[in-house]
Amino acid sequence: MSDQAGKLYIVATPIGNLEDISARALAVLREVDLIAAEDTRHSKRLLSHYAISTPLRSYHDFNERKAVLKFMESLRNGKQIALISDAGTPLINDPGYHLVSAAHEHGIRVVPVPGPCAAITALSAAGLPTDRFVFEGYAPEKQPARAARFHNLAREPRTLIFYEASHRIQGFLADAEAVFGARRLATLARELTKRFETLRRGELAELRTLVEAEASWSKGEYVVIVHGSEARREESVVEAQRVLTILLQELPLKQAAKLAAQITGRKKNELYALGLKLTREK
Repeated sequence: MSDQAGKLYIVATPIGNLEDISARALAVLREVDLIAAEDTRHSKRLLSHYAISTPLRSYHDFNERKAVLKFMESLRNGKQIALISDAGTPLINDPGYHLVSAAHEHGIRVVPVPGPCAAITALSAAGLPTDRFVFEGYAPEKQPARAARFHNLAREPRTLIFYEASHRIQGFLADAEAVFGARRLATLARELTKRFETLRRGELAELRTLVEAEASWSKGEYVVIVHGSEARREESVVEAQRVLTILLQELPLKQAAKLAAQITGRKKNELYALGLKLTREK
């Protein structure tokens, strides 16, 4: 990499199966001057597996602000740096924001090298709506704060994505069932891409009972996908129809559907089809 200006590469790494890393990610990790890693001991295993000898430097929550100064000095001096996390895509519930923000502020080119992300991997296989979703990361550890967070999300129509640790999954599911309702659909994705990968979709009450009854479910890393609120979805459809009906009085269908989509956040094609139905019923 001969460019005079430094570059910061944001490199996604496997979330479990080492074969999931891309050829481009491997090339970048081999060619950069330095790799900023969340846990150098953990990352050494990946680099050793692919015979990569690029120097590693620590970059984690506890040294992030101080480390930014050193990495920015290297970047300004033309060095090429790759940022990786322990697993998956950096900054997605992992350190990196301050470094990427500083790079942008100082005109350093930031280059994403896409790859695995546990949240998106789980969502793709969850069997729940994927058209609109919100990533919530880890819910609060303490029960009252966790329940309060769930209450704030109880009427959220988008699919909810959470990360959770095995030692807290029972409490998570108990609070989710109490707040979202026993019959709310959800999917548990455990140990994704690893040997004991397991996905199970069902109602929250069913999933809570499963985790409490089977010892194997008390181990591993979780992504929990929760269906959005149907009540809010229905309200959203009614509101979209109301807005579209008003716009159709003054605008052609195509324009009305586009504007209604901008106002309500629903899909333009969906509103166009609804508009066709409304105009035929006149």
